[in-house]
Amino acid sequence: MKKSLYGVLYLLCFGIISVVVSTTAYATNGMNMEGYGPIATGMGGASMAYDNGTAALMNNPATLGLMPEGNRLDVALGFLGPNVKATDDTNSFSTTPGASSTSSGNAYYMPAIGWIQKTGQMSYGIGMFSQGGMGSEYSADSFLAYGSGDKVRSELGVGRVLVPFAYEVNKDLTIAATADFVWASLDLKMALNGAQFADLVGPAFGGSHTYGTASGSMVNTLLGAFGGGQLTGLNWARFDFSDNSAFTGAAKGNGFAGKIGGVYKVNDAVTVGATYHSKTWLGDLETNGATLSMNVVGPGTGGSPITVPVNGKIQIKDFQWPQTVGAGVAYQATPELILVLDYKWINWADVMKSFKMTFTADANQASPYATGFGLGGQVVDAELLQNWKDQHVIMIGAGYKVSPDWTLRGGLNYANNPIPDTYLNALFPAIEKTHVMVGAGYMISKASSVDASFTYAPEVKQTSGANAPEGATVTHSQTNVQAMYSYRF
Repeated sequence: MKKSLYGVLYLLCFGIISVVVSTTAYATNGMNMEGYGPIATGMGGASMAYDNGTAALMNNPATLGLMPEGNRLDVALGFLGPNVKATDDTNSFSTTPGASSTSSGNAYYMPAIGWIQKTGQMSYGIGMFSQGGMGSEYSADSFLAYGSGDKVRSELGVGRVLVPFAYEVNKDLTIAATADFVWASLDLKMALNGAQFADLVGPAFGGSHTYGTASGSMVNTLLGAFGGGQLTGLNWARFDFSDNSAFTGAAKGNGFAGKIGGVYKVNDAVTVGATYHSKTWLGDLETNGATLSMNVVGPGTGGSPITVPVNGKIQIKDFQWPQTVGAGVAYQATPELILVLDYKWINWADVMKSFKMTFTADANQASPYATGFGLGGQVVDAELLQNWKDQHVIMIGAGYKVSPDWTLRGGLNYANNPIPDTYLNALFPAIEKTHVMVGAGYMISKASSVDASFTYAPEVKQTSGANAPEGATVTHSQTNVQAMYSYRF
């Protein structure tokens, strides 16, 4: 038993290291995954009221109390294949009517691992999961780069280490909680054309603050250069921070969160469950080595457009994951057939009001123009409005045991799109609504099993506001494949 437990702990630690360096995900209920674990994602993502393995740590931790007594180790891998395309149908962003660009961000991998021991009335353990995120990448010659000569991209990943404890109050009721360590990382290479930057600066630069704000000492210095006649035009501006890793983002932060949950067996056939996931307490995401670049023209540049790169530090201010409430029911219609139905409320409106960045320039600048304009040590506070709506998710599914070894699953997941048209950003197109899911499970032996699921999200289409940063008409479809090996001892 000791050797087995040591092996579990070794594998769990190895899996934790793996997940720490590979948590980027492309999510579909807003920034959340549409389900966690292939058992749940085979049945619409529903997971509130039946045993779905260690994925309970991300779903409803109280369902750990429905496990058989003993140990369970789950090792899983997910693959997300988004297909995102941005088109300038109205010629608002480019000089070529109908210009379009397809995101090359089309493959994201998500490992997960969890171990649970159930002893008597108690269940406890540890696990690590990719929470979610979003991202896309467009080429340097796409209309979204606005002639800046570099690609534009985003890559947000959020992951958790979770420590659960579940307690069977009696034969019908189980309550549970988790303590979650949460981390997030972000890459961003975002271009703004002159009109978009002017909108952020406001009336002093001919803008209106429709889509956000830009302020601070660097903005004031630029306004002084324009007012003093040194500069007469700004063609584009860029925020760039990226480590070019497929696994992590340059700006990183961490913090904590928690969950509580309960399940109640109404009778031998019906079980109900509910859970509350807290809002996270994440510190600011930060990185050095960021660049704010501007392409400007005027007497101060000799009359020709020049690019002024300013090196410095980026802070993503108060980025948090939302509180979530979920509830559901599982009905064991026959020994072979289970039917499940869940509802989930995700409070995006609280945490996605705006995206806030503070750029602080290094005191010493390599660019003579940055030095000449006196930009060293200066600050830009940028806020891009998001105004996401809360999301309501309905999940329905079924599982049927066709033989002692094989179980087949199917389900549907439907959610409203939380992103208003006005603030749609082609770098963050989390607009999927409907997901069709199938899955299967196979018992290799009494100790071992494998489960897999496949999700297809049909194409959706949305058009942003006329001058929204990185906007246009966005289409988005995707697939999600998950597989898991489980070992019981």
